[in-house]
Amino acid sequence: MSATEATEHGSAGQSATAPGDEPQPAPGATPPRTPPLLAKAAAELVGTAALVAVVVGSGIQATELSKDVGLQLLANSTATVFGLGVLIVLLGPVSGAHFNPAVTLAEWWTAKRGGAGVTGRELALYVPSQIVGAIAGAVLADAMFGQPLVKWSTHDRSAGHLLLGEVVATAGLILLIFGLARADRLRFAPVAVASYIGAAYWFTSSTSFANPAVTIGRAFTDTFAGIAPGSVAGFIGMQLIGTVIGLALVALIFMPGREPAE
Repeated sequence: MSATEATEHGSAGQSATAPGDEPQPAPGATPPRTPPLLAKAAAELVGTAALVAVVVGSGIQATELSKDVGLQLLANSTATVFGLGVLIVLLGPVSGAHFNPAVTLAEWWTAKRGGAGVTGRELALYVPSQIVGAIAGAVLADAMFGQPLVKWSTHDRSAGHLLLGEVVATAGLILLIFGLARADRLRFAPVAVASYIGAAYWFTSSTSFANPAVTIGRAFTDTFAGIAPGSVAGFIGMQLIGTVIGLALVALIFMPGREPAE
């Protein structure tokens, strides 16, 4: 589960701007400022913590209110859609609202190839912040509902069809985020990304974790949204494969067109 960058310094998968073509501030206007690196890391930590708290907390609430698994998943996915959309709107202007190491890695790779994205320094700070935030969010959700603060999940998710679901979920998320950037449609990211995650809860067998940090955090809670520690490595591996596939699809589908002949 993840978001995308929509700040003035660039976006996930967005093409590099030619020198001299950057938007210029109006005369007398205050030039835009890039948030400090500490603020970006804090936004990623808090945002990922809040996202996992929503996922885990709504899962606990759903199981306490209903024994119907379908209704439990509906409640869990609905809360996640609304929570993720709000977090992207709020924190996107600060850090890009990644909340997801797969998205951050993909942006770093895009930047290395000449596009806009995060620097190596940002990558080194974002990923640990996201992981710490995810663990903190799971612990917080357990605390709010009177559960053991840390209890390893016993929810095994190692079956092959679930791993395939993670490849599909992550590839689709990366294609969406970076495709929006290539098409200059990042203003729709809060709605589009949240909607995709909500749909992927239902059309993928794994219920769309699509996020290595969230996967790690959900191992710390033995509740509806948990994942057994033994299943974490397989999920993360499939998410990384999905990231590569997603970037390949972006390159294929959104390849630059030819200049018209004079």
